[in-house]
Amino acid sequence: MHLTDSHAHLYSEQFGPDRLAALRRAQDAGVGTIVMPNIDHSSIDGMLALEAEAPETCFAMMGLHPCSVTRGFEQQLYEVEEWLGRRPFAAVGEAGLDLYWDKTLLAEQQEALKIQLNLAKKHNLPIVLHTREAFAETMALVEAAQDGTLRGVFHCFSGTPAEAAQAIGLGFMLGIGGVATFKNGGADKFLPGIGLEHLLLETDCPYLAPVPYRGKRNEPAYLPLVLHRVAALLGQSPEAVAEATTRNAAALFNL
Repeated sequence: MHLTDSHAHLYSEQFGPDRLAALRRAQDAGVGTIVMPNIDHSSIDGMLALEAEAPETCFAMMGLHPCSVTRGFEQQLYEVEEWLGRRPFAAVGEAGLDLYWDKTLLAEQQEALKIQLNLAKKHNLPIVLHTREAFAETMALVEAAQDGTLRGVFHCFSGTPAEAAQAIGLGFMLGIGGVATFKNGGADKFLPGIGLEHLLLETDCPYLAPVPYRGKRNEPAYLPLVLHRVAALLGQSPEAVAEATTRNAAALFNL
């Protein structure tokens, strides 16, 4: 059974000396493909080094995370665009809006997301969206940018059934991670009834570890825990969910 972790920060400093061991554990758990979102300028070198070390397993994105958007963010986006023109990437991302910690930079985050939505269309790449406490604001920008060519995924989706339908209606997939295993994670509300063709699996490691590892460092080897939870909620076999979500990731990211 082959699994794809569609969103993993395996290059994070939290892995440090056991990064390659974590990669081996992932492969032993059946996770044969790992897609890595960029955060900002500081994460590029480590991400690309890991991709070079495991080129058949790890695939890099390029983008600017909303929590890294500050005044003067334009320079970082110039670098993102330069990288996108230099070599292939799996996606633009992760990009989006995050109003959980700070609402004072909303205008800058919105402008950064607009630019990255346009970069995704320009380079014919999917965009990986991070939205926290900002779904309506994010959707407004996605709707405005959607010209029939924009595609991507709302990563770590944990919204309402109506929000899930809205995202899918715009041609986006839903990334399902460890939050789906939480008692009050909400997946039992929105997942039943959603077709497998709209779903990806992810860990978002080192964050949001699934039960029973909640609160500890997450890693790609824990993805089967998400798989089994999703399969149970959908009334499908784990094998069917693994096959469909791996196929979806391969198609979306051109793997």
